[in-house]
Amino acid sequence: MSQLNVERVIGLLATDECLRRQFAMDPPAAIREMIGRGFELTPSELWSLERIDPRELARFAHAIDPRLQRADLRGGVA
Repeated sequence: MSQLNVERVIGLLATDECLRRQFAMDPPAAIREMIGRGFELTPSELWSLERIDPRELARFAHAIDPRLQRADLRGGVA
């Protein structure tokens, strides 16, 4: 089941602009938010996810069809 959560976290990071922006500024905080949403991750999965290169994540996200993206309509303003 943990592998499924890793895949879901990566999918959300790739398709949720607001979460991706948060991840780029503070990866551990973004991952903690995901844990708060109920995702169970092992220490090794946490370590690995926190070390995803935000630039590579953004590049991957831009390759995904915009219709599958969740736009941040606030433009990064909380």
